[in-house]
Amino acid sequence: MRFSRTSKALGVAAVLAMSLTACGGSTGGGNTGTAGGNTSKAITANGTEPQNPLLPANTNEVGGGRVMDLIFSGLVSYDAKGAIQNELAQSIETKDSQHYTIKLKSGETFSDGTPITAKNFVDAWNFGAAAKNAQLNSYFFESIKGYDKVSAEKSTLDKMEGLKVVDDTTFTVDLAQPESDFPLRLGYTAFYPLPESAYKDIKAFGENPVGDGPYKLAAGGWKHDTSITLIPNDKYNGPRKAKNGGVTFTLYSSPDAAYTDVQSDNLDVLDQVPPSGLQNFKTDFKGRFVNQPYAGNATMTIPSYLPEFKGEAGQMRRQAISMSINRQQIIDKIFYGNKKPAVDFTSPVLDGYDANLAGNDVLKYNPTKAKELWAAADKISPWPAGKVFTITSNIDGAGNKEYITAMANQIATTLGIKAQLNPIATFKQSRDLINSKKLTGASRAGWQADYPSLYNFLGPLYGTGAGSNDGDYSSAAFDAKLKEGLSAKTVEDGNKIFNQAQEILLKDLPVVPLWYQAVQGVWSNNVNTVEFGWNGVPLYYNITAK
Repeated sequence: MRFSRTSKALGVAAVLAMSLTACGGSTGGGNTGTAGGNTSKAITANGTEPQNPLLPANTNEVGGGRVMDLIFSGLVSYDAKGAIQNELAQSIETKDSQHYTIKLKSGETFSDGTPITAKNFVDAWNFGAAAKNAQLNSYFFESIKGYDKVSAEKSTLDKMEGLKVVDDTTFTVDLAQPESDFPLRLGYTAFYPLPESAYKDIKAFGENPVGDGPYKLAAGGWKHDTSITLIPNDKYNGPRKAKNGGVTFTLYSSPDAAYTDVQSDNLDVLDQVPPSGLQNFKTDFKGRFVNQPYAGNATMTIPSYLPEFKGEAGQMRRQAISMSINRQQIIDKIFYGNKKPAVDFTSPVLDGYDANLAGNDVLKYNPTKAKELWAAADKISPWPAGKVFTITSNIDGAGNKEYITAMANQIATTLGIKAQLNPIATFKQSRDLINSKKLTGASRAGWQADYPSLYNFLGPLYGTGAGSNDGDYSSAAFDAKLKEGLSAKTVEDGNKIFNQAQEILLKDLPVVPLWYQAVQGVWSNNVNTVEFGWNGVPLYYNITAK
């Protein structure tokens, strides 16, 4: 991003963005093909059915997220290495990291030709924050002054006092406290603008959205549970201009079927090889694969509302379950060594990552200690006779069924209890069940970064009331550390405080960290210039057909 000279956030954001040194490219051979190609031909990729209608403030999962990031653009976006670049922002200025003046590029429009103005941003952010609209990404606006009032339960307020429209191309943002990394967040889905037409029937708009990104939804393009077809948006003038004739996402229920299709050149890009292909994908796709770490992790959520996991006994049970999991064995046997056991709640590719946090021994395989902790918990509050520890997960994702079954077996063997996978057919169905807060056991979880920051792996997931806080975890001490870290003068100082917040999580274990993610992606003989970004997502707009 090109900030003006008055912005103190320039050095902060640049340092953080350029810190993604582990995401440079393939680690196992293969190349991204030759430049050029047929820019008028569409490409195909795998996808999953979005959980909800396509609204910026209500999309917080990968199936909808990858579509949203192509049909919308915000003030900024992120390049392949995670560095921020201007989209609609002309400048983002601040003298104190609390009061921001944002100027838009003039002449930009939505895909229907409607001008994009400052009001489109302010209205969209207010809509996303207001409690009455019940948007999953509401939490992302918590930094803005007045969010606490509009987001309060049963609040009828719909405008945050920290947002002001100055003119058609200028608006101001006042935060509740100084936050030096605020500009870095502004490329995330929640901060996209909406045209005024959206509010006439917001649900209908979500089924057929009008965006401002490099693509737009084709007429009748969303065939639920089957495919989503995007075509280039000729009104888009940003840095992610489409180099192909469109992207069609085929919504697979089986990752193995997707792998077979890309092998036979019936699918162009697959963003995650299933376990059945991990042993041979490098030879199956010579010169057409990538194997690289990205800003993502896998975890298991144990909801705070489960009675067996409350209080001191519950804390010991969480620790016992964590220590009963042999992460490296699962990685070796199921993922063929293509992941790395987690020792914290974030990702090694991020600036500020610390592999030596106090208390992270709880994430190491220790069956003896696990049995001791489980027995100690039983003395306080016995585990219900015959109760099965279930782990809910969709089984349409690559490796979910295999690794959770193996993990359940390890837990059962070590702790002497019954444990098993609770299979859900699709990702959308599993997210609906998890969001209902009615689980009777644990659930599969994980995080793909929204923007390159330690905070993004902490606040949205474990902050009290956060939209992606699946387990309803709440800790006043943790919330206070988040607030302290956000208000730090530099990202480096903030990261030290965020790691202190992680030490609280290591005691409470609202989720059990499992491993850090790496993307094993492959592509067909029909495409060129395939590159995967810092967050493990292909740069679809850059792919060309042969």
